[in-house]
Amino acid sequence: MAICKCTGEDVESPQDVQLMELLEHYRDYDGALIPVLQGAQDIYGYLPGEVLNKISQELNIPFSEVFGVVTFYSQFHLKPRGRNIIRVCLGTACHVRGGSKIFEGLKDILGVENGGTTEDLRFTLESVACIGACGLAPVIMINDDTHGRLSTDGLEAILEQYE
Repeated sequence: MAICKCTGEDVESPQDVQLMELLEHYRDYDGALIPVLQGAQDIYGYLPGEVLNKISQELNIPFSEVFGVVTFYSQFHLKPRGRNIIRVCLGTACHVRGGSKIFEGLKDILGVENGGTTEDLRFTLESVACIGACGLAPVIMINDDTHGRLSTDGLEAILEQYE
């Protein structure tokens, strides 16, 4: 357990200690909100409500402003995300070559909808407008790995590669 230098509060988890250090670093910076939110999301994997409250208090920014920034930018997430992010291309080339079947197949295998995360936090499934690999259509990306020329038959084998 550590004591927060800024508030004198007991800090329970290693993540809370990291957040405390992040806030201490940015305390007197103008325009610190977005870097603090990015850092907090890196620490927790998403932005829990209590973390947003802490950021609001420590940076002396109204909660409504903090929440407005988080909900405006798609890079920020209010719910836990999976260790592996699956992005399914639904652009024109992928759509014509069966991208929507790939997407439906993944939804069925994982048991989640678009933007959903599996209960074990292994996968988050997202649709995207274009991955930029049209020659490999239909395409998915899992984290930084591109998988192309897909059929629904090979999806489970691909997912097994990711813990």
